[in-house]
Amino acid sequence: MPITAIRGFNDILPGDSDIWRRIESEAYRLFSGYGFSEIRTPVAEKAELFLRSIGETTDIVEKEMYTFEDRHGDSLALRPEGTAPVVRAYIEHKLYIAPVSKLYYTGPMFRYERPQKGRYRQFYQIGAEVMGDDSPRADAEALSMLMSFFAKIGVAGVELHINSLGDANCRPAYKEKLKAYLAGVKGALCENCLRRMDTNPLRALDCKASGCIEATKDAPSIVDSLCEGCASHFGTVRKYLALSGIDARINPRMVRGLDYYTKTTFEITSTALGSQNAVAAGGRYDGLVKELGGPETPCFGFAIGMERVALILKETASHAGSPLTVFIALGEKAEEASIPILRSWREKGSKVMEEFSPGSLKSRMKRADRLGARYTVIMGDDELAKGEVAVKDMLTSAQERLSFDAALMRILSE
Repeated sequence: MPITAIRGFNDILPGDSDIWRRIESEAYRLFSGYGFSEIRTPVAEKAELFLRSIGETTDIVEKEMYTFEDRHGDSLALRPEGTAPVVRAYIEHKLYIAPVSKLYYTGPMFRYERPQKGRYRQFYQIGAEVMGDDSPRADAEALSMLMSFFAKIGVAGVELHINSLGDANCRPAYKEKLKAYLAGVKGALCENCLRRMDTNPLRALDCKASGCIEATKDAPSIVDSLCEGCASHFGTVRKYLALSGIDARINPRMVRGLDYYTKTTFEITSTALGSQNAVAAGGRYDGLVKELGGPETPCFGFAIGMERVALILKETASHAGSPLTVFIALGEKAEEASIPILRSWREKGSKVMEEFSPGSLKSRMKRADRLGARYTVIMGDDELAKGEVAVKDMLTSAQERLSFDAALMRILSE
């Protein structure tokens, strides 16, 4: 009986991987243009890192983290998110010597949750962190960069939802106000919200249980309880988003699932998805570096869900790339001459595979069709003598003779 993949751990197959590579390449190109540099952190960290950063009462720590002991008895965890490892590396390697560090990363994360469309137990993120800048304009610039990214790769129906969670000056008073409200409706709250009502009452606002949604629909808004500093910060973020031509929707119920957020939080959703429609999320976390043993450092960051973005691009066919061309050389002279031709075509961006089988032209054309070729290029002794190839469009069956350069232009123009 064949061995199958672990449930919730997904293979990324040829074809899909082309979409993933395009997403990653566009992120690297765009983020680099904004001054970000790449960082790569291990997939396993000390479990304490996530207990201290994410919070012990979050769903991630309580239910979803993959934790284990190594042979020395140390408690380790597969990383459930990317920010805490970046902060750990920022502190450990004293990257805070620079006044501002702008870092981005990509890689797998791990959470034990129910697999569903676009969500797996091993999932991939592209993330970015701005470390050392407390300006609300840093928030707005990062969000503008992110919206540009989705526009560049062609994700449809993108909407930005923002909120402010305040800070240590105003959030405690709001939490008490919210706890008092929740006490009045606790008969309608789910078990999780009841259990966390004293320790983490804000989580009731983004609970997906229908009873909790109804019970909290008239809950006090945190936006109305912001102190002067947080209100000013939030107002400036909104101002510079508007100046960038971005329409941001205020969502006072959006509190995110991690304890370390302060001030600006956000989600970006796409109408191309169903109920699980977030494609990116994040916010400001000004206290996390200090909490993990580093200097006081204001930070803003986000993560993009790769599976959901790739799913949108696959379903909307919004993933431009060079189509596959299969090259068939007939005869020894043509086979030898094909080598520099194909090298040149590949260097200029063509995705071309040479078909080496010894069968008839008809059988080799069938193989090209099964390979999914968009074009088949045929070169025999006659074509070689004239400096031409025969180019067949496998979708329309149209065939034409073209010079080597014209054939390449025809293929790349698709």
